[in-house]
Amino acid sequence: MEPPRWLTAPEARAWRGYRRMRALLDLRITRDFAEDGLSDADYDVLSNLGEAAGNRLRTREMAARMLWSTSRLSHHVSRMEKRGLVRRLEAEEDARGSEIALTGHGREVLEAAAPAHVATVREHFIDLLTPEEVRVLGDIAEKVVERLARDTPTRSPERRVRGRA
Repeated sequence: MEPPRWLTAPEARAWRGYRRMRALLDLRITRDFAEDGLSDADYDVLSNLGEAAGNRLRTREMAARMLWSTSRLSHHVSRMEKRGLVRRLEAEEDARGSEIALTGHGREVLEAAAPAHVATVREHFIDLLTPEEVRVLGDIAEKVVERLARDTPTRSPERRVRGRA
């Protein structure tokens, strides 16, 4: 077994910084959404539907976009349906499938929340970066997402804890 490739000091700094940045940004965005009565998951569902053709998506496609199980999505959509934000429909081209559609009320809520969301993203992230840093960050994100999307591990990496096999 090869010895682990420990992170160098600059690599560890970058990794810890990324993790802390992500956690703090998620907390800020979650807090800002709460002021609008939304969760960040609600906003993700609404914005995905708002960007989709006809403001609707097949349930499986929505789950894949959000990196959620269909079961998790179904439970969340049920709560959003009760609030009148979305509705479920039979898939037009396949009666066995279902779609999630944005309601008029859901569109209004999305349009009301979007300006504050963009302002938060700008204030706490985008406007802190130079145009070159934004470009590089986009390149990095695409590279990592592409790698993770094509790598479908069949088993978890082996991990050993000292004193245990």
